[in-house]
Amino acid sequence: MSTSKKSQKQDTRLAHAGRDPARFDGFVNTPVYRGSTVLYPTLQCLEANDQDYSYGRLGTPTVDALQTALAELEGGHATLLTPSGLSAISATLLSFVSSGDHILVSDSVYRPTRRFCENVLKRLGVATTYYDPLIGGGIAELLTDKTKLVFTESPGSQTFEVQDIPAIAEAAHKRGAVVIMDNTWATPLYFKPFSHGVDVSIHAATKYIVGHADAMLGAITTNKATRSAVARTHDELGLCPGPEDVYLGLRGLRSLSVRLARHQVSGLEMAEWLAGRPEVTRVIHPARPGDPGHALWQRDFTGASGLFSIVLKPCAQDALAAMLDGLTLFGMGYSWGGYESLILPFDPRSYRSATTWQVEGPALRLHIGLEDVEDLKADLAAGFARLTKA
Repeated sequence: MSTSKKSQKQDTRLAHAGRDPARFDGFVNTPVYRGSTVLYPTLQCLEANDQDYSYGRLGTPTVDALQTALAELEGGHATLLTPSGLSAISATLLSFVSSGDHILVSDSVYRPTRRFCENVLKRLGVATTYYDPLIGGGIAELLTDKTKLVFTESPGSQTFEVQDIPAIAEAAHKRGAVVIMDNTWATPLYFKPFSHGVDVSIHAATKYIVGHADAMLGAITTNKATRSAVARTHDELGLCPGPEDVYLGLRGLRSLSVRLARHQVSGLEMAEWLAGRPEVTRVIHPARPGDPGHALWQRDFTGASGLFSIVLKPCAQDALAAMLDGLTLFGMGYSWGGYESLILPFDPRSYRSATTWQVEGPALRLHIGLEDVEDLKADLAAGFARLTKA
């Protein structure tokens, strides 16, 4: 007896969501549709605009396949794709604000999100207040009659603070504010935003959903109440991802579960190993017992990805350079979520305003890829040796 969609486990749905082989002559994967013009068979059809597709920018079967799959996996009403994670963030923010409005944004947010608020939204007359990501229900004190939305990101970029999303959502909804979450770290598999009070969930699909460091892609998933506002802005901004990028997102999605499981296990093993290194003073990973965010992570999340940070003991810049420049498996580069391991120094002191980053040594963000962890340990161990000798 076949199972219904509702009774299927997440991994089964991940393999089948958005697929319709019968529609495409039995081909398992939805084909890549490239095109702008879509022809109408009759004048009546053109004037009624009653066919499924009307213009390439407005959607194709390839786009629909990924949008349908993501909305189903995340538990939302609808998903809209964009050319990048940042475009998903900016379009969502613009969907709910007008001149004179006020928004609340987590102080630990992805830095380009902050720049968009401080530059574009400020020019448009929208005021932003940054809040302590650990504020929880206390955010009620910051909400005003002009507050249109609360932007959350959990865990936070670089410093991985876990937010009490249900408490924030409850306070925000009492004042009529929309709750938006950047859910890129956990993916649709490890955090279900809509069951925790979120109204709009955003992903830099470039990262774990694509999973192979070879495409740029963003996704906005809405509940029923927020869909029309986001869809209108998405359309008016002319946002449409490239067809190949969408196809690569579909390809990556099918292996997301097995990749994330490996990222999680390897990431935790590396975090434990790093916690025992004499060069490291702190490991910031919410899935580790003892981490300040562990209790909330354990309550709300079902897994962890491969991204976390460490803080080193104080060292000279040339010593840090000696460590990082000689790494052979950890690349230095922006983004994360691919099969490859990455490492990146960061210092958020210049772009925090509601909280203070107080550490004595340099901080490094690591993405643990799909390589063998013993090889990764050896690469970092050699780097630590260069660090201490410099």
